[in-house]
Amino acid sequence: MNKVVDNADNAIHDITDGVILMLGGFGLCGIPENSIAALVKKGVKNLTCISNNAGVDDFGIGLMLQQKQVKKMISSYVGENAEFERQLLSGELEVELIPQGTLATRCMAAGYGMPAIFTPAGAGTEVAAGKEVRNFNGKDYLLEYAFDADFALVKAWKGDPDGNLIFKATARNFNPLMAMAGKITIAEVEELVPKGGLDPNEIHVPGIYVHRIFEGKNYEKRIEQRTVRKKE
Repeated sequence: MNKVVDNADNAIHDITDGVILMLGGFGLCGIPENSIAALVKKGVKNLTCISNNAGVDDFGIGLMLQQKQVKKMISSYVGENAEFERQLLSGELEVELIPQGTLATRCMAAGYGMPAIFTPAGAGTEVAAGKEVRNFNGKDYLLEYAFDADFALVKAWKGDPDGNLIFKATARNFNPLMAMAGKITIAEVEELVPKGGLDPNEIHVPGIYVHRIFEGKNYEKRIEQRTVRKKE
């Protein structure tokens, strides 16, 4: 099976209005920049986006929010984005806030083929509203369902034609979990190496989880809040 595609446009060709997307990344680190740009260019609408955060106003998912492409955001942190705030407060955007560990575990459950998990996170708070609560050994746990995403868009440092992926440092973040969880996983990589070009002991996501892969271009690699020490 040939998993390699030429570019982001071809990789996302069958993403249509109304689908559920997972997007890897944490803040602005390790986000699928090329795939997001292709989605903005394509103009698909009414998307449900599962992502740790919603980008910033002019970068990442923030670009999709500018174009009113996102119907619902499922996230754990949504700061740093004025347009997101405006759409939320005006009722234009549906938002589901989830504890970060719960978000990660629901991704993991989907990748493992588990329909649901029990977690103590959120028990006894408004997060628990409408959810099943069970008590195990004297402690309350919430029933949380695994995500059911049509596509997962992830970004890796290196990959090969079989879809094996290696992430660099903290850019790994949510990417491996989401790569495992999507029905169709699209990976963009900084460097696409030939078969056999990756050390099997260093692979973070085996190719069985990846359906399409392409070598991206012009990565900005922004820093969300640059903090440096003053010169002495």
